[in-house]
Amino acid sequence: MSGDGSQPSDTMAERSAASTWKHQLLLNANRWVVTVGLMAFVFVGLLVVARLSPVSLRALVGTSDPIGTLFQALTTALITGVTLVVTINSLVLSQEIGAVEDQRTRLEGALEFRENVGGSIDAPISPPEPASFVQAIVAASEERALDFREAVSDSQDADLQERVDDFVDNLTTHAESVRADLDDAQFGTYEVVKAALDYNYSWKIFRTRRIRNTHADSFTDEAREAYDDLLESLKLFGLAREHFKTLYFQWELINLSRAMMYVAVPSLIVTMSMLLFFDSNAVIGVFLGVDLLVWIVALAATIAVTPFLLLIAFILRIATMAQRTLAIGPFILRESGRGEEIDWEQ
Repeated sequence: MSGDGSQPSDTMAERSAASTWKHQLLLNANRWVVTVGLMAFVFVGLLVVARLSPVSLRALVGTSDPIGTLFQALTTALITGVTLVVTINSLVLSQEIGAVEDQRTRLEGALEFRENVGGSIDAPISPPEPASFVQAIVAASEERALDFREAVSDSQDADLQERVDDFVDNLTTHAESVRADLDDAQFGTYEVVKAALDYNYSWKIFRTRRIRNTHADSFTDEAREAYDDLLESLKLFGLAREHFKTLYFQWELINLSRAMMYVAVPSLIVTMSMLLFFDSNAVIGVFLGVDLLVWIVALAATIAVTPFLLLIAFILRIATMAQRTLAIGPFILRESGRGEEIDWEQ
């Protein structure tokens, strides 16, 4: 059995063992939409608990002060959350603050990397915009793969030609799909990173190296050179993906900090208002079988925890991305639907 046909799917969603809705929630969905969904879950959850509870909130208010206790705790938590936001911003900004020599090293490293990419894509200068930059590297790997197939087309090793044809067909089809996803993609949105994560370069590196090791005796000098060029383009893609992933993490943490600032102030106003001006005795009536007091407290509590829910929404995506890209190079740390087991003797 040829192990090369046993490979992961082309997109990260298809490679994931998680269900489609879970993948959508963790990665693809807009973070504000996820936050609103979590708010609805909290609000409805409080109403359901109140409806099923054998003790009413109004009865508890008559014997103790659960509302005051709750919103005192939430006020303290909100102020702590603002402090957390400042800490996050400080950590992100610390990457940008340094001595001149540190900045020189960063600049020289970035320029050297861009020169390497420029040589790989046969261009005098690499594109400055992230989406175009990744597109260029993907296109270069596609061209190098076609050159590799051309280099082995005259080989007497029929198995080598079959393996290379299968590999190149998969790579070029996948590369075209990723380049299409990157059209008009703007860095700062998830689309650029999503397309880069879909391009499973690590598996492609594994397959190229496996072909080389299995059929080394059938490689001509032209085939070796084409192989080296292809492998180099895939390595450069891996470095570019890690670089832009890191930048995206910083971008998202800054967005998270700013978004928490936006929602923290209204939430703080609500919690303080519930402590200073809310009188449970002034609220009388029932709506949909639930005491109006419960509706008001549940709504106020939901608004109060919005910064925390927003934090959950952002961290879910960042943590999931980090988990799925812990390894750089041809390592697969996750459970993957690559189909058949690999015959390592092939």
